Amino acid sequence: MSHFISRWLVLTIAAGVMVALLPGMEAVGEPPILGIAAFSLFLALINASIKPVVHLLALPISILSFGLFALILNWLFMELASWLALTLFDVGVIIHGFWWSVLGSLIMAIVSSIVGNVIGE
Repeated sequence: MSHFISRWLVLTIAAGVMVALLPGMEAVGEPPILGIAAFSLFLALINASIKPVVHLLALPISILSFGLFALILNWLFMELASWLALTLFDVGVIIHGFWWSVLGSLIMAIVSSIVGNVIGE
């Protein structure tokens, strides 16, 4: 359980950086960190549960498309996390398009690896 909480903290920091840097990402909630934390919670749950299975099942398509299908899956997972947070808690992160999601995924991956290495995850 502590590993999941630390992963959620890392994703919350990464999502905060993503929202701060990208004009195509908008935090909804008062204060905005609440929306970012809810979005990160659902993203952590998705990453821990269904993402590995879906990526494994989609591996042949990803290989044939030279990894471009993985971008579509990441976009769908970010949209799902955003939709769940906004629907269940009325806070979250609004993503204004596919390419903002791709840039957001890239920023979140870089920041997550840096923060994860700093805190020793």
